[in-house]
Amino acid sequence: MAEDRRTRRSRRLLGTALVELVLERGFAALTVEDITERADVARATFYAHFRSKEELFARVTADLLDELVTRLTHTIAGSSTGFTGKPVLEMLRHAREERDLYRIVLRGEGDGKPLQMFTDTCARITADEFRARAERNDVKPRIDPELLARVWVGEQTAVLRWWAEQDSPSLPAEEVVRMLLDLALHGRYWATGFEAPA
Repeated sequence: MAEDRRTRRSRRLLGTALVELVLERGFAALTVEDITERADVARATFYAHFRSKEELFARVTADLLDELVTRLTHTIAGSSTGFTGKPVLEMLRHAREERDLYRIVLRGEGDGKPLQMFTDTCARITADEFRARAERNDVKPRIDPELLARVWVGEQTAVLRWWAEQDSPSLPAEEVVRMLLDLALHGRYWATGFEAPA
């Protein structure tokens, strides 16, 4: 039990050090020694858990995604038609709590691999939900759910990065979600101020 606690503590310290240092210097410039020095953890301890800084970044990203998936699953459950905005709001709230980690992942640090993990996980969950929603409502999607999910996740990721990069977001999360809902329901033509052609 004490060893598990020590292991969790070491991993947490290493993850925190990684995030801080990537924000300061960028991932490419970091060494394992930089990370262990910042975390005040022995190099041997680092290598007992991770083979490389890339593996540490992947683990930190996986932990972030596990937490996000759990939170999104709770918001999706019970939604019959979807487009409630609740999953996007939950993602923005999570990004606010884990802002620094979201920033380095969404910037594509680490050769873009953590960003790819983030995008792939979100796209998988989204495609599954789009299929389940269509089945619940007995409708046939007009666009392949995989493609639709990639489009949706791409837009959300771009908005999420823009929002997380602001020191003090100009728009509250709830307002961002309201606008995204309007966009989803009415389309880009309407959103830019034009009336739909007759």
